[in-house]
Amino acid sequence: MENLKEQEAKYFMSTGKRQPLTLVRGEGVKVWDDEGREYLDFVAGIAVTGLGHCHPAIVKAIEEQSRILWHVSNLYYTVPQVELAQLLVENSCMDEVYFQNSGTEANEAAIKLARKYGKVHLNGAYEVISAIDSFHGRTFAMVAATGQPAHQAIYTPLPQGFVNVPYNDIEALMSATSENTCAIMLEVIQGEGGVNVPSQDYLKQVRDWCDERGMLLIFDEVQTGIGRTGTLFAYQHFGVEPDVMTLAKALGGGIPIGAIMAKKAASAFEPGDHGSTFSGNPLATAVALANMRYILDNDVVGNARRSGEHLKGKLEGLVAKYDLATEVRGMGLLLALGLSEDVAGKIVDECRGRGLLVNPVRPNAVRTMPALIVTKAEVDKAVGILDSALEAVGKDSK
Repeated sequence: MENLKEQEAKYFMSTGKRQPLTLVRGEGVKVWDDEGREYLDFVAGIAVTGLGHCHPAIVKAIEEQSRILWHVSNLYYTVPQVELAQLLVENSCMDEVYFQNSGTEANEAAIKLARKYGKVHLNGAYEVISAIDSFHGRTFAMVAATGQPAHQAIYTPLPQGFVNVPYNDIEALMSATSENTCAIMLEVIQGEGGVNVPSQDYLKQVRDWCDERGMLLIFDEVQTGIGRTGTLFAYQHFGVEPDVMTLAKALGGGIPIGAIMAKKAASAFEPGDHGSTFSGNPLATAVALANMRYILDNDVVGNARRSGEHLKGKLEGLVAKYDLATEVRGMGLLLALGLSEDVAGKIVDECRGRGLLVNPVRPNAVRTMPALIVTKAEVDKAVGILDSALEAVGKDSK
C-alpha cells in the first residue's frame, strides 16, 4: 500500500482526502483490502452500489452488452436506452427522461430546462432558489446552487442566478422569491448536508408556492432515488410530485449514469437545446436497465425499508446508550447518527479498524448508506462494531 500511496502522490491530482485503505475486491455488502482484510461496506460508493458489489445481474448485463455495442452517441436510436426510459417513466410520476453521465450533469440539465422554461413561460425569469447545506454537484453552476460556503469560496465569482435559503423554512423561501424566480431546487432529504429530513408539510408548502407562482419544482433525487429511502423515490414519502426530477448514483448500480426526468408541462427542451456525447450509451443504459428490473422484480425497495427500520432502531439504541450519540436522522437506508462532539472522523477510524466502513458526513455526524440488499444480520454486525467504536471514542473524549 505504501508504494501505491507514493505513486498516487506523484501522479494523481489531489482533490480530496482518502481513507488509508486500498480496496481490491467486493461482493455483496463486503469489500476486501490489499492485505486480505474484510469489511462491511456501509458507504456503498456513496449510496451507489444499491445491489451491492459485483451483483450477478449487473455482471451479466455488462458482459452481454459489452459484446454487442458500447457507444454510438445520441445520433441514433438504441434499444436499452429506450427500454430504460420506458421503465423509469412507467414507475414514476414523470413523463419524459434524458440520460446523462452523472448526477451533476443531470442537475445542470435541470437548471438549463428551468431557464428555458422561464424564458418561454415566465417573462424571462432565470433565478433558481436552492437550500443552504444542499449539495447538487461540483460544476460551476452546481457549486453556485449548492448552499455550502466551504465549496463556494475558492471559486468566486460564481455564476449568477442562484439564491440559497435555509432548508425547511417556507417563509425564507417565499421571501426570496421574486419576479426573476423560475424554479425551486431541493433535495427531498439533504444528503451531504448531514442527512436532514424536512418537516412533513414543508415540501407540500413548496409545491403550493410553486403552483401559485407558476414556477417549476425540481427535486434532486440523485442520492435518495432508486429505493434508498425505502420507497422507489423519496418524494413518495411526502405525497408531493415535482415537475422535474434528477437521478444518478444507484440508477446504474456502480456504472456511471444520470437522468433528468420531467412532466410534459415542464419539458421545454427542443431539438438542439441540450445534448451529450456519452450520455445514455448502450452499455450504461443496459446495465441500469438490468439493475432497475432486478430492483423492481425482487422487492429490493421493500428490503431497504425493512432493513432501514431495523438499522434505525439499532442506532436509536446507541443514542439511548451513549451521551456521545444524540439523534438518528434519515429514512430507509440513508441514516446519520448525530454526535455531541466533532469526533465523526475518530469514529470512522475506529470502525474501519474493526471491519466496518462508514462515512463522516459532518464533523458531528456519521452516515450509513449500505447496499439496498443488506440483511438484518449484517446490520446487527455493523451496529455492534459502531457500538464498540462509540465506546472507545467516548472514553477518549472525556
